[in-house]
Amino acid sequence: EVLLVESGGGSVQAGGSLRLSCAASGFTFSRYSLAWFRQAAGKEREGLASIDTGGQTVYADSVKGRFTISRDNAKNTLYLEVNNLKAEDTGYFYCAAVPSGCFRPLMEVCYTYWGQGTQVAVSS
Repeated sequence: EVLLVESGGGSVQAGGSLRLSCAASGFTFSRYSLAWFRQAAGKEREGLASIDTGGQTVYADSVKGRFTISRDNAKNTLYLEVNNLKAEDTGYFYCAAVPSGCFRPLMEVCYTYWGQGTQVAVSS
């Protein structure tokens, strides 16, 4: 069974930082492209960052320079370092996985497997 479990969310003040983790199991982690998405209340899920099997990364303009995606294939874990958080970053953060990769890696439809999400609340 494929399982993705996010952790590391919480409540922080604007300007603060968090490190989100996504622990994966049930599939060959190194062969999957991965991504982080965010969904704010009343809004569609938005692709934030992706990392493919070769380590190449793609970021949404809204998070470039503030968020860093990384993966540890030995630990079957995906990470997202989130810095200089803003109130508009508030929402649920989800990790996602797809075998191999896809043409537009920040598109929700690209991904096969999803975690349950971890909540981030940023107060100004």
